[in-house]
Amino acid sequence: MQQQAFRKYVAVLLAGLMVLLAVTQCAPAPAATPGEQPAAGQAAQVAAVTDSCANAVEQAKQYAGATINVVWESGLQPEDPKIFAPRFSELTGVNVNIVEIPYVDIFTKQLQDYLTGGGAYDVVTLAPIWLTDLVNAGALEPLNPYIDKYMNKADLEDYLGVYGSDGYARIGDTWYGLPDDGDVFVMYYRKDLFEDPANQEEFKASYGYELAPPKTYQEFDDVGRFFTDKYSAQGIYGGAFQHLEGQAWDWFVGPFSGAGGQFFDPQSMDATINSETGVDVLTNMVKVSSWMPPGVQKWGFTEVLSAWLDGKLAMIITWPPVGRWSEGVGKGTEQLSWVPETKVAGNVGYAPEPGGRSALAGGFALGVSPNSQNKDAAYLFAQWMNCPATSLERVMLPFALRDPFRKSHFASEQYRALWPTANEYLETLESAAGQGQLELGIPGGREYMVALDQAITAAYAGADPKAALDEAAEKFNAITDRLGRDKQKEAYSQWLHCQWAQSGPRQ
Repeated sequence: MQQQAFRKYVAVLLAGLMVLLAVTQCAPAPAATPGEQPAAGQAAQVAAVTDSCANAVEQAKQYAGATINVVWESGLQPEDPKIFAPRFSELTGVNVNIVEIPYVDIFTKQLQDYLTGGGAYDVVTLAPIWLTDLVNAGALEPLNPYIDKYMNKADLEDYLGVYGSDGYARIGDTWYGLPDDGDVFVMYYRKDLFEDPANQEEFKASYGYELAPPKTYQEFDDVGRFFTDKYSAQGIYGGAFQHLEGQAWDWFVGPFSGAGGQFFDPQSMDATINSETGVDVLTNMVKVSSWMPPGVQKWGFTEVLSAWLDGKLAMIITWPPVGRWSEGVGKGTEQLSWVPETKVAGNVGYAPEPGGRSALAGGFALGVSPNSQNKDAAYLFAQWMNCPATSLERVMLPFALRDPFRKSHFASEQYRALWPTANEYLETLESAAGQGQLELGIPGGREYMVALDQAITAAYAGADPKAALDEAAEKFNAITDRLGRDKQKEAYSQWLHCQWAQSGPRQ
């Protein structure tokens, strides 16, 4: 089926499938049933680890000889399963084939495979922004029967708040994925520049307050402009973040929510991204770009990373792996040969994204395709990868892109010993996740965000921010009407029950 025709087919089919599942509230993961609560203390943690990891291996042995196909984002991400899948195969006899797909194609390819009756994938990858669409299409196997059969349920309580919450990988009490990644934006800053006495004195004289990691967007603008004005002649700029089309919306989501912005009017379901708040946020995003390096409007992840590691930026806002690479963790490994050598090691500070909310940008979970001919084997592989012991090894891999998502990850003494300030890094990730803002998790969420992305990149290219957001709002309203305004209104209302979906600052 041609891609354009398929997209139309999907849109029509999903519109008919949008019978909303009841979502009661965005609470933490459901508690273990009576009799399954662990005893207090470290022994309980060890028991939970042993049960889920070891039991997955033991139960999977009955499927020795089977082959499962596992979807993973292409690029650096597959270096994780390329290490652990062979270990699982050696332990169980189950063959694991990693299917690498670019991020922008994962949703479409998985949905296409399901809707056309294919069986190309056994373990599927899902993100919160895709969850409702995939569930409403029937493209995700409910995991509760497998969890009941194979998992120590104490492991569900080990997910950090937001990652185990309703709307991340489950809807209500029904799990459709095992949360497997703690994606959240963090601000990294050069401590040597911030702690320099001359910089502190000059900044206070110019702006009237102490030089410190910015908490508000206005402070971010002040600090970045100060450093650019002082150091740009030396090739050092106040900061940068990713501007390239495709995921530019994530740098809008946090400040927009922190300023009290909402995607829609909950009463009418009219788009409100073009509200005064939305226009102010996008205007400020364009404004701060003016003191960033020349050409930043076309910068993606790699350009921001390279300039940061080269010491050319005072601040960046990006994903957790950069914190590890900034300290040289993984230096010398073949997988990180493309990463420039760090010049900022020992001088990196960490803070949540300015503006009061940190974008929960992306984040993956592992699910099972309803079309799989090896559902139990697929689930058991996902459980083994996701269990506390295995997942700790995975999030500590220097070249992997999975980030801490379990409470036990953040408390791990092993992780905290990886570099001198790893404890500060982990505490910041945990704090940022606690004040995080989810991407829009309702039917059509991905389509809405593409429209927003187009508005943001148009503004970067010179379009008037209000005009760009007005056009995006028209697209939002058209999507809403096509999918059914009443159904979308109900879905949005339920989504707003989630504390990580509600707008407003969290400090």
